[in-house]
Amino acid sequence: MAGERDPDGDAWVRDAVSRFEGPLSLYARRLLNDAEAARDVVQDVFLRLCAQPRGDVDGHLAEWLFTVCRNRALDVLRKEHRMTRLHDEQVDRCLSPAPGPHDVAEVHDLGARVLSLLDTLPPNQREVIRLKFQNGFSYQEISRISGHSVSNVGYLIHAGIKTLRGRLFDNRTAGAGA
Repeated sequence: MAGERDPDGDAWVRDAVSRFEGPLSLYARRLLNDAEAARDVVQDVFLRLCAQPRGDVDGHLAEWLFTVCRNRALDVLRKEHRMTRLHDEQVDRCLSPAPGPHDVAEVHDLGARVLSLLDTLPPNQREVIRLKFQNGFSYQEISRISGHSVSNVGYLIHAGIKTLRGRLFDNRTAGAGA
């Protein structure tokens, strides 16, 4: 039986690729700020999934994939000694569509300011906030992905949002006084 391929395993991996390639690519791109490097990281994640026994990841596939993706992206960052920054085109892609035409400019401006301010947060706060609000993970899932305790994840999200809210208000007040 050694060397034989498991057709059910292949289908399972294909399903994982179709479900998670997009979200993992976006997550890796945001961590690395480099689309090409992000593609390489995501490809490596799925290669590792192919080598992983299915039973080891059943029930927590998303957490496993995002954890491996995060670790590989951090390896790349350590290797290249880079800091993550969002580009203007990524800001445009990150914004959700405005509810109506009259709100487009205001929503775009607010989203750009929030994303810009997000980059001013410490990396651990920035990461858990992105995992929570851009990827929809629970605190427990974020804990497994990031290696922080669940209570620390909650604290980091709370502290990050409080800081963002304060900075956003400070920027609005400064802009109104100018």
